Amino acid sequence: MGRLLEDYQDISEIKNMSLEELDIFSEEIRKFLINHVSKTGGHLASNLGVVELTISLYNVFDFNVDKLVWDVGHQSYVHKILTGRKDKFDTLRKFGGLSGFPKKCESKFDHFQTGHSSTSISAALGMARARDIKKENYEVVAVIGDGALTGGMALEALNDVGYRKSKMIIILNDNQMSIGKNVGSLSTYLSKIRVEPGYNKLKQDIDAALKKIPNIGKGMANTLEKVKNGIKQMVVPGMLFENMGIKYLGPIDGHNIKQLSKVLSNAKEIDGPVLIHVVTKKGKGYKYAEKNPGKFHGIGPFDYISGEVCAGKCLTYSQAFGEAMMKIASEDSRVVAITAAMRDGTGLHDFAEKFKNRFFDVGIAEQHAVTMAAGMATEGLKPVFAVYSTFLQRAYDQILHDVCIQNLPVVLAIDRAGIVGADGETHQGVFDLSYLSSMPNMTIMAPKSVSELEYALRFAIAQNSPVAIRYPRGGDNPSVNLTPLKEFKMGKWETLYDEGEITLLAVGRMVQQAVLVREKLRKSGIKIGVVNANFVKPLDISLLKHLVYCGKKIVTLEDNVLHGGFGSMVLEYINTLNKETKVINLGFKDEFIPHGGVDILYKNYGLDVDGIIQNIVKLI
Repeated sequence: MGRLLEDYQDISEIKNMSLEELDIFSEEIRKFLINHVSKTGGHLASNLGVVELTISLYNVFDFNVDKLVWDVGHQSYVHKILTGRKDKFDTLRKFGGLSGFPKKCESKFDHFQTGHSSTSISAALGMARARDIKKENYEVVAVIGDGALTGGMALEALNDVGYRKSKMIIILNDNQMSIGKNVGSLSTYLSKIRVEPGYNKLKQDIDAALKKIPNIGKGMANTLEKVKNGIKQMVVPGMLFENMGIKYLGPIDGHNIKQLSKVLSNAKEIDGPVLIHVVTKKGKGYKYAEKNPGKFHGIGPFDYISGEVCAGKCLTYSQAFGEAMMKIASEDSRVVAITAAMRDGTGLHDFAEKFKNRFFDVGIAEQHAVTMAAGMATEGLKPVFAVYSTFLQRAYDQILHDVCIQNLPVVLAIDRAGIVGADGETHQGVFDLSYLSSMPNMTIMAPKSVSELEYALRFAIAQNSPVAIRYPRGGDNPSVNLTPLKEFKMGKWETLYDEGEITLLAVGRMVQQAVLVREKLRKSGIKIGVVNANFVKPLDISLLKHLVYCGKKIVTLEDNVLHGGFGSMVLEYINTLNKETKVINLGFKDEFIPHGGVDILYKNYGLDVDGIIQNIVKLI
């Protein structure tokens, strides 16, 4: 740790540093980030890219009073270092430790809790309008990435900002990357602005010339303003932001603290909304992250010197999905793949290369992705939308209204379902079973193993109605070896073990937990049955009825919140049979799940092997 960072205590110190010291401070923070994230894992590339930007914000504003809202928030590590959390970085993303995202309960400087994309302008605008209503005096700053502008919510907010002219500052952090390389017309538009450096100089020259004209009349001033705007239209293509009523400043070098501080100071004096276009380099200062920012967007612990991550030996669900899509698309030309800025994360890299005309990355726009898939389905295609569970929540209405009401054959490939661990509350995929199961016409599947995913996907694509397949992050438990079910029948479960007085109905990854529970109980002389509930909806009514009438005690096990989940559906059906049956539902409580290791979280919620056994023993 460098001297400035080692001695640093409070945000007030930043304003007292010279420009030379601020530049040194930036490099010390950069080294600190690389060193610590190499040990804990986390979002490295995005944070390396905003070091100077974050320092400049604290150099100009007083966030004891002013408000700062980060979009997504994964790039807030520098902000955390500056606001008294430097000494906690060894606990980053660990259970009970520092969150990888802004959290209001963690610091008074985390003014708004974030985790998903495209929200910062809306939240900051709400703060600005609250300020104006209450006749208070402070600045409101929203930071948003260029990738997040593809989210409809961000454009809705910009439209509103420009209409009412609320005073606020929007920092557009343009690093030409979200998680994957940005796509779409907005990305192209920003690229055009970047290569027009003459615009700002020309604007400044015109402003200077106007100021030199003595006793200028109102009519002449208006005429010259129109001329200036006309030149602006010619030099910068579209002038999207100014046409929306938002003052545009930029593009600015996002790694030049002197220039950033000057522009930020000028923006404070403008009475109305301002957008400052800041161009940064994702991964700056660490050659491996600069070369491969996607890899270092969210990364596990890695070797500081080589930049290499210890690769897992097991095949992941994402990889298995990508391989299955390649096979199925080779056999059926109607199959298309859609993703929302998650090509590599969802395993579709090879598909995108081989089937260029059948691969669609729509950017951070999940709502659009679902309804576009619905449109494709109406024309006879077989669209598969690969998306993380936490992000699919953003398209709830489109699934319900545009897919399910029309009963269209859209497949939702839901990656990162269940607990994801270190990313915490905003990313745990523990709600999908609850909200999808309430939708008429929706079928929900959950393969019990990586090798079973391909067969579940084949079944889903063959249907003429909506199907959601949910599967977890990572791979299988290496100590469990399960034979994949290759032939699926709608709503029919797979009985793995039929013995004992208790039957454990497990969903997806939890089937592996159930098998381990059975093995451990057998050593104690207790036998239980295990069922692979591969269909969450529809339920296997005939098997459920058989278990009830045979007098079995039932335990349901799911990697989802209990409220409205698989266990609730099972219990609801059993209650219609008017037969006394003991049922225990195991899953997550009605609360948000904090960040931490998956094993720790399972243990804390009683979903590890020992926790499940304790509940079963209560039934015996």
